[in-house]
Amino acid sequence: MADIALLDGGLGQEISNRSGVNAHPLWSIKVMLERPEIVAEVHHDFLKAGARVLGLNTYTATPSRMAQHGYADHLKTAHETAITLAHEAISISGVPRHEVSVAACLPPLVASYVAEKAKDFSGSLAEFRELVALQNDGVDVFLVETMSNWQEAKAGITAAHETSKPVYVSFTLKDDMSNRLRSGEELSSVVEKLADTPVAGVMVNCSYPEAVTAAMPILKASGLAFGGYANGFTSVDALKPGLTVDELTARKDLPPDRYAEYAFGWIENGASIVGGCCEISPDHIAVLAKGLNDKGHQITSFS
Repeated sequence: MADIALLDGGLGQEISNRSGVNAHPLWSIKVMLERPEIVAEVHHDFLKAGARVLGLNTYTATPSRMAQHGYADHLKTAHETAITLAHEAISISGVPRHEVSVAACLPPLVASYVAEKAKDFSGSLAEFRELVALQNDGVDVFLVETMSNWQEAKAGITAAHETSKPVYVSFTLKDDMSNRLRSGEELSSVVEKLADTPVAGVMVNCSYPEAVTAAMPILKASGLAFGGYANGFTSVDALKPGLTVDELTARKDLPPDRYAEYAFGWIENGASIVGGCCEISPDHIAVLAKGLNDKGHQITSFS
């Protein structure tokens, strides 16, 4: 059986859900600055469930977003706090540190899913470099994730490559199973461009699990380590820039065992990286981890 890197689930959404308050445009960053113990608990629960890759809780802590919502002065604090909480969670979990990868989060700089709001390569690079500098000392790998277009993805990869650490990239797709990024770019074309911008692995995330399944043959053809981590939203169309995840609803047909079926399908197609995105909870990851163990797979961190 194969070694499978098991990521955590929907960190930001889980934190937001547990906060019990209406979501803020800065999402789990606002929660973390006010109630950091929730973030530590969520990290711990994902580790307990079996995840061996922990993402930093910095998804909306970009210079652009923090400034837009009046939190520019909290940028450094947000990153320092996120790093501290991730490492503290590992320390109290009992999981040996060398068995866990802490992954830096290099997200969409301005808005999720809305490719037309993204900056171009030159406009993104300086901001990604700032994020890399803020996170580099506290992470093992860099994850450029939820990329809706190639130019922003390339800037994130370029900035991360200026360190000596492995870099992974993940794209978000239209939920119509067309294998197109939300920008309209073909996934196959974007994956081909990775030959000139090398990464350690390529994934699809924050899309329907059905869309992730449809993308597996294209990712496999890259020759890279590949995989996916899907979301559990009915649709993301309502999430316009400046609005919050309270505009979205969770699917009712993705209990943990059903989500695990999708993930095992990805693995059967050769994926070696699986996990979850928004609305995929520690319970989902626990069922997935048990299934991986029962099938004889070795759960690992990013190598």
